[in-house]
Amino acid sequence: MIAKRRLGRARLLVSEVGFGAWGIGGRIWQDSDDHASLEALARAFELGVNFVDTALIYGQGHSERLIAKALRGRGDSIHVATKMPPKNMIWPPRPGIPLREAFPLRHVKKCTDESLRNLGRDSIDLQQFHVWNSEWANDDDLNEAIEWLKGKGKARFVGISANDHQPASVISTLRTGLIDCVQVIYNIFDLSAADELFPVCQQFDVGVIARVPFDEGSLTGTITPETTFRAEDWRSRYFAGGRKQEVWERVQALRRDLGEEEPLARTALRFCLSHPAVSTVIPGMRKPIHVEENAAASAAGPHSPATLAILARHRWSRNFYPW
Repeated sequence: MIAKRRLGRARLLVSEVGFGAWGIGGRIWQDSDDHASLEALARAFELGVNFVDTALIYGQGHSERLIAKALRGRGDSIHVATKMPPKNMIWPPRPGIPLREAFPLRHVKKCTDESLRNLGRDSIDLQQFHVWNSEWANDDDLNEAIEWLKGKGKARFVGISANDHQPASVISTLRTGLIDCVQVIYNIFDLSAADELFPVCQQFDVGVIARVPFDEGSLTGTITPETTFRAEDWRSRYFAGGRKQEVWERVQALRRDLGEEEPLARTALRFCLSHPAVSTVIPGMRKPIHVEENAAASAAGPHSPATLAILARHRWSRNFYPW
């Protein structure tokens, strides 16, 4: 069974390997299949995964509705986190845009109620803002939104999903004491969350959800210079230009340095779980075999200091979005 960790001040005991549900949202991932997704969710629950992270925008509610099907008959044994997209759909928010333009209270209510209908639940365990701007830390509208979410019992806890590769954007808000949990990119190539954010999370007992542990597939070792994606699969942009060749070369260097036969994906998950600030890591899992492989990372435990020192040498500073 998968070990559990406390999700910071949220006080939830969650499986240290959770289920990232972006990939089951539909055609944005070319190998997404509803039947396989439901099988993957069922297998995850069998193996002890009790934390699922989704978002209203994943397939325009499709991911949430699939999760609802998988949860039937399971009561409240599975903790579900979801996210509200910004009303203005600007990702990430531009400086100077007030919180009321991205997350006015009416929009927070609308999104939350829609997610509750999709999930078939009366309350969401963790409702998250899907983008964030450090300028919003002391905005009265934030207090109002959180008071409504918790006061009406719509959400037990409230979190922020930090903008991609901008972990410091949430630090000033965490210092207010209003936020229970933060979700952030953290993997072998992108260690930036550990620089400033993780120490603040530990100081204020804020739970950490580590996302993108495989760098969108790079750290599974399956991306080669010959890999192709359909045009509608968003990875066709993420791995545009010479990125696939770069990824392949860096992964080969990583494997040479490790000199181990452990599957690279497991190494990547164990890396995330080796940091004491991390509460859970949420790899995308679209098939039961993915679930079984990822669940094994929990049993393997954290890496040794010697291995972590090797992995630290593979930090990669780059332009993540060459388009």
